[in-house]
Amino acid sequence: MPSVIIYTTLICPYCVRAKNLLKKKGVEFKELRIDGNRELMREMLERSKRRTVPQIFIDDYHVGGYDDLAELNAFGKLDPLLGLAPDLEPEVTEEEADPT
Repeated sequence: MPSVIIYTTLICPYCVRAKNLLKKKGVEFKELRIDGNRELMREMLERSKRRTVPQIFIDDYHVGGYDDLAELNAFGKLDPLLGLAPDLEPEVTEEEADPT
């Protein structure tokens, strides 16, 4: 499963929504609280080029904020990023592969 990092602050309703969505999917994530931590805030700004929270990363992919996460989920693009998508190719048995 990919590594998920979410930069948050204590008082942030969108951070809560993002964390709840990830929890609902059973995804473990590392929460980095930037409030009062200039070093983490600087790191977030450098990685995301954004000043708002949450900022969400799946491995090295920058998802963005909660709205971006929710949009990916709505269009069925979040699960594959999280490694949760079912195998789309059906398994073929030997009998099915050799019709003779």
